[in-house]
Amino acid sequence: MADTATIEKAVRHVLPPLPYATTALDPVVSANTIGFHHGKHHKGYVDTLNKLVAGTQFADLSLEKLIGATVDKADDVAIFNNAAQAWNHSFYWRSLRPKGGGKPPAALQQRIEASFGTLDACRKELATAATTQFGSGWAWLVLDAGELKVVKTADAETPLTRGMKPLLTIDVWEHAYYLDYQNGRADYVNAVLDKLINWGFAAENLA
Repeated sequence: MADTATIEKAVRHVLPPLPYATTALDPVVSANTIGFHHGKHHKGYVDTLNKLVAGTQFADLSLEKLIGATVDKADDVAIFNNAAQAWNHSFYWRSLRPKGGGKPPAALQQRIEASFGTLDACRKELATAATTQFGSGWAWLVLDAGELKVVKTADAETPLTRGMKPLLTIDVWEHAYYLDYQNGRADYVNAVLDKLINWGFAAENLA
């Protein structure tokens, strides 16, 4: 059994605060949804992860290193799922902003046009990825081998394990939208792209 000092060292992952008030994304994503999503689901992944890694060889690893160390390992699937979900959610909150949408910063706009032709084509690929992901998962704008691409991942999977650099993401687990949109995933996705998507965050990740 691990000693107290080891357990205390292991409890190092914390729920990051939201980058805006819980009411800031209303009416696209309600404060009620954010309260449950951030305060219950996201927190649950962080709390569970801390319990799983306490006293193990994973206790002092960052989220990114935990994801890399446990991916595709059957014995460590619970650690991977909770670490990846904690990371994915932190990235998702920063992929949104109040009064988002619109046009990306110029440098990102140029890269989008080089890869997709137009911003509208990029938005359509993101919307398609998000709405066609079967079951729970994520739609991502990524940098892959110098090219911008849209990919989707199931459940807790993340582009980090594919050697891709995530630029932004849209969460399409039902808890991200069901209180506000019920089964209208497409309505949620289109509203996020129109009014909340944080192109500035994607530009920062591209730099």
